[in-house]
Amino acid sequence: MAHVIDGKRIAAEIRESLRVEVQWMREQQGRVPGLAVIIVGDDPASKVYVRMKRQACEAAGMASFHHELPGDISEAALLEVIKKLNADPTVHGILTQLPLPDHISERAVIEAIAPEKDVDGFHPYNVGMLAIGAPLFVPCTPFGVMELLRVEGIDPKSKHVVVVGRSNIVGKPMAMLMLAAHATVTMCHSRSVDLPGLVRAADILVAAVGKPKMISGDWIREGAVVIDVGTNRLPDGSLCGDVDFASAVQRAGYITPSPGGVGPMTIAMLLKNTVMSARRMQV
Repeated sequence: MAHVIDGKRIAAEIRESLRVEVQWMREQQGRVPGLAVIIVGDDPASKVYVRMKRQACEAAGMASFHHELPGDISEAALLEVIKKLNADPTVHGILTQLPLPDHISERAVIEAIAPEKDVDGFHPYNVGMLAIGAPLFVPCTPFGVMELLRVEGIDPKSKHVVVVGRSNIVGKPMAMLMLAAHATVTMCHSRSVDLPGLVRAADILVAAVGKPKMISGDWIREGAVVIDVGTNRLPDGSLCGDVDFASAVQRAGYITPSPGGVGPMTIAMLLKNTVMSARRMQV
């Protein structure tokens, strides 16, 4: 039976340490880290995520700037909002909640955010810096995965890491971080041949494919570390990960649940990136 990694507990500890640091910055420097979140349209899931981010900011004593824009806003008008936030010295981090309406270019919006305020780590400059091993900001979900491993004392060095999923948000940066940690990395996706066989070779598995319970327990190597990034809603309204937890927990050495594993870490690392940005801007 695997040890279940408690992402909620670890994220709460990170958020508490950030709250203490933010209080010190406020009292000693008169500076408050500020995060601006832009949401375009009425997507219900996006609204939930934005509300969670806003509440997390406020609980940490940080400033939260909320910009809820209509779904029919023009791309030019949205870029103007971002331009003003780039120039605002009270804003240390900017993110635009994805997805965006079809008439707005996601790439144009991401590239409009100043790299030094891109706390999501999606700007091409920050992607490039991550690729050469000198990141300014690490994307929050992969950052959270690495922190979970660090806290649990799991060193990827010399391990075979299999990443299932090749998104720009999780899969690709996850692979780069694992390579930087001296792991041997295999990236898999929907067109990979013999995916079960590839997964069975993993010392550390990171599942980020977005398909509910796709990875069954018999795909898991005995004693492997299983990090389930997926959050999928089932027809009955419940949430599950990309890994079939009930069967995988019987074979893995360590495993994250979903929900309650990687998800809480994503928001914690978003706050951490914003505080780091505030530190950089004060010098």
